[in-house]
Amino acid sequence: MHEAIFNRDALLAEAQTRNGLSDFGDTWFFEPMDVLLTSVREEARLSEQGAMIQRERMLTGLGNRLRMIEDIKKHPEILKEEAVVAGAVMGLPRTGSTMLHRLLATAPGMNAIKWWETQNYAPFKGEERGKPVKRREMAVFIQEAMLKAVPELTSIHPFSIEEPDEEVIIMDQVFIGTMAGASMYVPSYGKWLETADQRPAYRDLRTILKYLQWQDASRPGKRWVLKTPSHLSAPEALLECFPEAVLITTHRDPLQTIPSYCSMVDSLYRLASPNISKKEVGAFTEKTWAGYLNNFAKLRARLGPERFLDVKYEEQIKDPLKQVETVLQRVGLAMNPHTEKIMKDWLEENAREKRAAHKYDMKDFGITLEQMEEDFAAYKKQFLS
Repeated sequence: MHEAIFNRDALLAEAQTRNGLSDFGDTWFFEPMDVLLTSVREEARLSEQGAMIQRERMLTGLGNRLRMIEDIKKHPEILKEEAVVAGAVMGLPRTGSTMLHRLLATAPGMNAIKWWETQNYAPFKGEERGKPVKRREMAVFIQEAMLKAVPELTSIHPFSIEEPDEEVIIMDQVFIGTMAGASMYVPSYGKWLETADQRPAYRDLRTILKYLQWQDASRPGKRWVLKTPSHLSAPEALLECFPEAVLITTHRDPLQTIPSYCSMVDSLYRLASPNISKKEVGAFTEKTWAGYLNNFAKLRARLGPERFLDVKYEEQIKDPLKQVETVLQRVGLAMNPHTEKIMKDWLEENAREKRAAHKYDMKDFGITLEQMEEDFAAYKKQFLS
């Protein structure tokens, strides 16, 4: 279905027309784009509304790329920015990764991508540098529309346009990462991603970090902290492209995380693909993330601990500031009274109990305890035993 609107040439041409620009730079992203578009046409079962949402999402990403390439041509000094990544947080939802990421980003000298920037990282035409008023307004509109359509998302993930959020939203705009599979039923794309070379996307991400620094005079000199579960799908690519970064992995029993993640995916699917059953969601999501986590366990065993730091959910919930202090020390920063006060204020303002409880039942997704124990055995043995 939707062959005409999910056609690569048609999407590229529409993005060029909307933005009045033609140069996409390096077109390495054509391969993942083609794989995803084929999966969308053949598997996603998008509703008319869903097709419109997903098409606009793709066009937004293509537009961002066009505007960035144009800015780099006009301002080659963008590429001379030094974007240094201190750490990258990776862990499934419900492992404390969002809290850890946002706490780290409050530390003086640290920096993170804000949610409104993930939606449009490239300034709109005519925007004055350092004054992204229209992009912030657009982010408010997008977020309000999304949460109105699926209000239970607020119990799964704390949303704010000004808070740090996941760079997978940006990487998705070059058709790489796990976001596509979390918003549409695209199992063949998910299978392709398991062995895809994601290094070009991470190289582009470094360029985008430079671009964001150039836009905001307060950022140069600070170090970035990244965060997304999607890094678990390509940790070696991340390590190669950001050799200065510590990989900070948040851990929790998958029995407590995977069913919750399935519930989130199911909520997002209903925006676009209401005919996908909960059992299809469960089968695709559980197997996919079991593969990622078990492969990550093998990588860790092979590479050793030098580039990694582990944070267990239970320890973080018990004493979040202690865990943050450990991470800061690892990346060469010290916890001081000023930093501690900033973080305590953030914790008080963003207490979990201020959001509704997230309710779900893993049986609805066709997932059994026995299956979970078998599929995540290697990961649990290495990190949770």
